Amino acid sequence: MKKALAAALAVAAFALSAPVFAQSQLPSFAPVIKKAAPAVVNIGVKGTVAAPRNPFFDDPGFRRFFGLPPDAQPREREFRSAGSGVIVDAKNGYIVTNAHVVQNASEITVTLMDDVELKAEIVGADERSDVAVVRVKDANLPAEMHLADSSKLQVGDFVIAIGNPFGLQHTVTSGIVSALGRSGISRDGLEDFIQTDAAINPGNSGGALVGLDGDLVGINSVILSQTGGNIGIGFAIPSNMVRSVMEQLIETGQVNRGQLGVMTLPLTPEFRKSLGLPENTQGALVQQVTEGSAAAKAGIETGDVITSVRGAPIKSNTELRNTIGMLKVGDSVDIGLLREGKPKSVTAILKEPAQIPDASTIHPSLTGAELVEVSEDTAGGIRIRTVAPGSPAAQAGLLADDRIIAVNRQRVSTIAQLRDAAKGQTSMLIQLRRGNQVLLLPLR
Repeated sequence: MKKALAAALAVAAFALSAPVFAQSQLPSFAPVIKKAAPAVVNIGVKGTVAAPRNPFFDDPGFRRFFGLPPDAQPREREFRSAGSGVIVDAKNGYIVTNAHVVQNASEITVTLMDDVELKAEIVGADERSDVAVVRVKDANLPAEMHLADSSKLQVGDFVIAIGNPFGLQHTVTSGIVSALGRSGISRDGLEDFIQTDAAINPGNSGGALVGLDGDLVGINSVILSQTGGNIGIGFAIPSNMVRSVMEQLIETGQVNRGQLGVMTLPLTPEFRKSLGLPENTQGALVQQVTEGSAAAKAGIETGDVITSVRGAPIKSNTELRNTIGMLKVGDSVDIGLLREGKPKSVTAILKEPAQIPDASTIHPSLTGAELVEVSEDTAGGIRIRTVAPGSPAAQAGLLADDRIIAVNRQRVSTIAQLRDAAKGQTSMLIQLRRGNQVLLLPLR
């Protein structure tokens, strides 16, 4: 008992004699937050989207019973949503966010850290990278955030997420970089995601992921969750990709993305063995070359393995898609490849993707659908970029981001092939890829 009492007195004496540390001397993220937080804003969005189709309104008896006109089917519905954004140019009022945050927006309100509300307009949005820029005019924004070089990030680096989850403004969470170069998360996107366990929830989209120096390393974009809330796996768009897209959006309002014109496959061990390549060979296996494309003119052939672009090694078909996706129409690209196991170099001049603003010239049922060819990945095909609300395409059940891959069981991968397959057809059975599903849809 005496020994225990003596030990307790000794501990107490040590505690009294030990120096008292000021709060500022304790490890804290507070200086980082103080620097970065004023540049993070809340983005409130108001807009309209196509209303879900109700089959009852198509029934003449139903309309007659309730005295409804033939056009009683509601075509649009109003929505409100919220996300986050990062001020990147305080002087000129530019704020970067996610494209999905401002999609279909007719009115955008930016709320600063001191609760000041400002109206903003969309400068440009790029769906494939999920980056958008909005602008507040004639306003003195309080701060801006410097974009770091995200290529210097390492797995294990500390990072901080700042945003407005569930409408809780300027919420701060911390974690580490869990992984780099993640892909396969979203449909038809340019993906090179930073994975983090810093808590990211609905409303964090478009917010900042910062390093311990307070600089922007990524824009929070996606969470992986079965509940809609954080489970410790979130994804951010690297600042280098954000910078590339942002600069083009500010300059021209759009991303003038070039296209090589190849469909590719992962270079699996089975393919390496079949092609007689060493086990450590990395690259993208060319499955198909689009006729008349930049790749075709450069002499790239089916069966080639693309191993480098502009001297930088290509480790996978996803990396090829991301690399080409960040280059512009007209860019000259030196491409290294293997053909029958032998190295070869070619030069391609990237072309503009074939697209049709309104597909009514292909088939009446496609009226209101904007089509664009997609060939820099495994799936290929024709992507429906947008569908006008209430249009024949919308009424037929087509959705933005659907991928047309076949017509009447005939495979199509270009708009020209789609046009040929639809020629003279009063009705068509099209095969779509929607997310991870493949479905058939009749068009009349």
